[in-house]
Amino acid sequence: MSLKPFYISLITIVLIFTCLNIKEDKSRYTLVTKTKVYNAGDIITLEFDFNGDSDVILYCSNTYGSLILKPEIGNTLKFVIPEILSIKSGILNWELLSDSELNSGQIKIHPKNEISEIETYIGPPSIEAGGNDYTMVVALPTDKLDNPLIDGTKVSVKHQFLEIEERDMISTKHGYGYKNLYSYQKSGRMLINTECLGLNSKEFDINIVPAIPTNFTISTDRVHNYADGNQITTFRTSTIKDRYNNIVSDGTFVSFFITNKDGYKTETSGATINGVATAKVLHPDRAEEWDVKAYIEGIANSDIITISYEKAITDFKVSFSKNNRTVTVGPLQSFMNQYIPNGLNVTLKLFKKGNFEDKITAQSVDGFATFKLKKDRFPKGYYTIEIEVAGIKKSFTKISYE
Repeated sequence: MSLKPFYISLITIVLIFTCLNIKEDKSRYTLVTKTKVYNAGDIITLEFDFNGDSDVILYCSNTYGSLILKPEIGNTLKFVIPEILSIKSGILNWELLSDSELNSGQIKIHPKNEISEIETYIGPPSIEAGGNDYTMVVALPTDKLDNPLIDGTKVSVKHQFLEIEERDMISTKHGYGYKNLYSYQKSGRMLINTECLGLNSKEFDINIVPAIPTNFTISTDRVHNYADGNQITTFRTSTIKDRYNNIVSDGTFVSFFITNKDGYKTETSGATINGVATAKVLHPDRAEEWDVKAYIEGIANSDIITISYEKAITDFKVSFSKNNRTVTVGPLQSFMNQYIPNGLNVTLKLFKKGNFEDKITAQSVDGFATFKLKKDRFPKGYYTIEIEVAGIKKSFTKISYE
């Protein structure tokens, strides 16, 4: 009789019993805790019945971080969720890690029902009048553990502007609520606050500034219209406003461009105060006609105005010293025969044999200007001298220098 079938049957039986023993030795873990929803700050525990190995760990994670916990071993395996995780609202995920099987689940943690603080953010702090620009109010009501309150929490957004007082109700979503507050046609200051469940925020303010300026007019102010090179002409704008009749903001920069009768340009500028900008410029020192136009760069401008200046000096005297090397110009008398103020430019040009030699400029002092012509600069010979004062020229020929 062959023993081969006997041994094959024996080995098969041994293998079957071995497999059964392995299955019987496999550890099993069953979650006992039935609660899956908690409030922030509650004590949260997870208990497991177990059969077999107690050497397991619990992996916990939420949006704030993750931890690995070891159990308190008794008749059950008890895991106490630490406060750092249990005070935060949201979803807490857990996984029981063992060599034999994997258990996992979720716990939902609600914020507390009582409000502790309402965080309010507003911006931008300045908006333009007219009703098209707006500022955004964002409110985040939180409980005492700094958790956002549940979605759908009502928040009141209140604002005051001039005689207007309004209240808007919004609901939170994803922890916050927001409201766009549009400007009015008038400029001024808007006051804002928020309220949730009886708790109010502090007061915020938003500046509603004037819109872009519109075109304007300009005028001049001067003590007289003589070109004495001494007095001041003041340019002044009309009250500059936007299209909603708001006076533009203080500090709006206005440039005044001046073009004289020869086409040369100069500029002066000023900033608005109460909507009016002023700028000053010295009178010319000779008869002139100016075209003046003002600009707020790239935004608005005035019409052109023309102002004229008459001659302050109609004639002057020139005297030469004995050797002709000292030239005295004056007295220089203005429109009432008074001496011209100090500082008027007087120019002297020298020509020799038709060729230009030099140009000298002196300033008047007490109604006179004096030139001293040195020998080392202007040697012996005959010269033509041309003197100009306030646009008036006089020439003297065949001035001899020894």
